[in-house]
Amino acid sequence: MLAALAIRDVVLIDRLDLAFAPGLSVLTGETGAGKSILLDALGLALGARADSGLVRHGREQASVTAAFDPPPGHPVDAILAEAELEPRDGALILRRVVTADGRSRAYVNDQPTSVALLRRLGDALVEVQGQFDQRGLMDPGTHRETLDALAGLSADVLAVHAAWETWRVAADRHAKARAAMEKARADEDWLRHAVDEFDRMRPTEGEESRLTETRTVLANAEAVLSAMNAAADALTGDGTSDSGADSAVAQAQRALDRVVDKAGGRLTAAVAALDRAAAEIQEAVIEIQSAAEDIEGDSGRLTEVDDRLHELRDLARKHGIEPDQLPLLHRELVDRLAALDGQGGGLGGLAEAERRARADYIAKAEALSAKRGKAAGKLDAAIAKELPPLKLEKARFETAVERLDEPRWGPGGLDTVVFRVTTNPGTPPGPLSKIASGGELSRFLLALKVVLAESSPVPTVVFDEVDSGVGGAVAAAVGDRLARLAERLQILVVTHSPQVAAQGAHHWHVEKRASGNAVTTNVEALDAGARREEIARMLSGAAITTEARAAADSLLLQSIGSRAAGAG
Repeated sequence: MLAALAIRDVVLIDRLDLAFAPGLSVLTGETGAGKSILLDALGLALGARADSGLVRHGREQASVTAAFDPPPGHPVDAILAEAELEPRDGALILRRVVTADGRSRAYVNDQPTSVALLRRLGDALVEVQGQFDQRGLMDPGTHRETLDALAGLSADVLAVHAAWETWRVAADRHAKARAAMEKARADEDWLRHAVDEFDRMRPTEGEESRLTETRTVLANAEAVLSAMNAAADALTGDGTSDSGADSAVAQAQRALDRVVDKAGGRLTAAVAALDRAAAEIQEAVIEIQSAAEDIEGDSGRLTEVDDRLHELRDLARKHGIEPDQLPLLHRELVDRLAALDGQGGGLGGLAEAERRARADYIAKAEALSAKRGKAAGKLDAAIAKELPPLKLEKARFETAVERLDEPRWGPGGLDTVVFRVTTNPGTPPGPLSKIASGGELSRFLLALKVVLAESSPVPTVVFDEVDSGVGGAVAAAVGDRLARLAERLQILVVTHSPQVAAQGAHHWHVEKRASGNAVTTNVEALDAGARREEIARMLSGAAITTEARAAADSLLLQSIGSRAAGAG
């Protein structure tokens, strides 16, 4: 609940410190005394829009500090954690500072924060209901959440939200895959042509290097063959003489063979070396002859090798790569084409996953809609019981659960919820704010809050002139319902009705005071005697009569009796 409010330099308020208690607190005073300033000041601490006009004339800044003591596990704790602020230690202090030039600063437990966060916390702590306030129940955006809370549908809402997210993920994956396939299909002709071209050429690893080497040999074949022949002649002679290296080695072998066994082992190594030399010469001759045969056999391939090199280099240039990278690109293009050909099956699987997720979401959302429909009927019946005592017996309240078009479906389900009223038989129902007059609207809001009190997570409700335009028995009924509501919530009400004021457990009087050239707004907690006088003033006007005091006593006694009956 709201525990304390400290106001500094806000319009006519110089310095004001108020401590609040549970139950029903009423604020009374003459018109223009400054009751609305109190609500404006509280609104600042709750994240309302700042205005430099709120700063008291001649002061540099205004400040408002509101202290709350929400129970453990209240929604404000999750908001603080989400904003990465330090967790509260019991109390929660919201503070707002507005400078004379209109700039604003916000603090939560002395930690600087944004006004938006202050507003989120404020919405979770205080609900302001008034005929000119567009927040709370006056905001159609809150109606679905309100109905869900009343019906205890939080688990169903979470299930629908999870199903919605699953559907969105499946739909996103399907859409991305379809877009990728469409893009690939647009490139398909080029891809197939490229793969066909690579398949015809079949480039291999290191092919360009091998061809370049071969071309160098073929281009110089005559000189290479001449050198080979000369080398072979040097090793074997010209075929007609014994002048070759092989003949010289053979002669040396024969000469040593005749005396090797007489040299006492001194020629063994030399004989072995000559044997190796003879074998190496023979191997060299064979290799030279083989190479010569290859070159002579390839002598007509120079044009073929040149053409192949030209094709490889043209293909590499076409794809902006080096010739050695052609085999790798070939494999990549083949893989892309295979993936494209196989995408139809994968796309079908994603489409089926999206279809199943959509069907699951719709099933859960329709079940939620059905429960909302039943809850709407119960809410309408409960509100109908509250209207006659508030002199709204001809009025009708309607909770409309309306199916949305598919583009407007969302994590909250398939429908929207709107509270509508009609004040005269035969007229169609319409939105609260457009159909009901000021006084009627306040009473509709009061009836709603009485019915919704037990499901409301907001511990404090402020009613701004909820008794506007009513008196007598209707005002008494308004006061009685405010008192009943205060058994479960902390209620602050700004009122001009003595019947409502008499129901308060706590009574504050707001008045203007002049001191020299300065005018200030003062708020005073009334004791029993002062309270009697204030209610008498509200009954009779400026001149308080004996009859007015007696009527005030009667109202106070009635309020005590009704509270005792409620407690019993």
